[in-house]
Amino acid sequence: MTPHQARICKGCWQQMHVPVPLKGVLSVPFRLFGIRPSRMNPNTCTICELMFTKVMKARKITIDATILFADLRGYTSLSQSQSSEAVSGLLDAFYDECAHAIWERDGLLNKTIGDAVMAIFNFPIGQGDHPRQAVLAAQEIQRRWNARRLGEELGLARAELGVGIGIHCGELSFGEFGRSHRDLTAIGTVVNLASRVQSAAAAGEILVTQAVYERAQAELAGSPPQQRELKGFEGPTLYAA
Repeated sequence: MTPHQARICKGCWQQMHVPVPLKGVLSVPFRLFGIRPSRMNPNTCTICELMFTKVMKARKITIDATILFADLRGYTSLSQSQSSEAVSGLLDAFYDECAHAIWERDGLLNKTIGDAVMAIFNFPIGQGDHPRQAVLAAQEIQRRWNARRLGEELGLARAELGVGIGIHCGELSFGEFGRSHRDLTAIGTVVNLASRVQSAAAAGEILVTQAVYERAQAELAGSPPQQRELKGFEGPTLYAA
């Protein structure tokens, strides 16, 4: 849970101007109907997750958003040499640090995929500067992870157990996908490129695309352009945050 949880759902207030209580006595009747803080961001609620079919009468929408992927480097090899308790504890710590950093910047922790996470910025909580918020969240993830020094406890150097992060922004499809198993997520080229950028980032590194750089220059001042080979994309210009 974020230490600064909002009293009402930020998503419902921004999207529908409806004050849905998230905590306190007023939230009790809502919880009886299954309306509670979302696991993707405790400053939003489960109504936000159902908003598409129940409120917007659409299964997906096109939005301008920023996608952040963060991956725990060294996890796979570590899982072969450490106990299951140590490995699960490490993964829990990684998820926790990512979640807090993302929620502090009003992002949505959309997916946990093995040793990686995917976050979305600009829905359901709208942000005019969402690329900048994603960069700040990424920097906070690195700060938090370095402060934990978990690699040293397991006898590993920082470079062997660090976090690689990739960020891209632009128009994408966001909504409910699938029929037998509904999944609230984002799809499109923006998501694919963000994932590829993350794959190119070394442990402890944050890489962003030209699109993010142009919209978050204040946080990326002095970062020189660089070319990386990314599978499926023709050498996009990237910047280190």
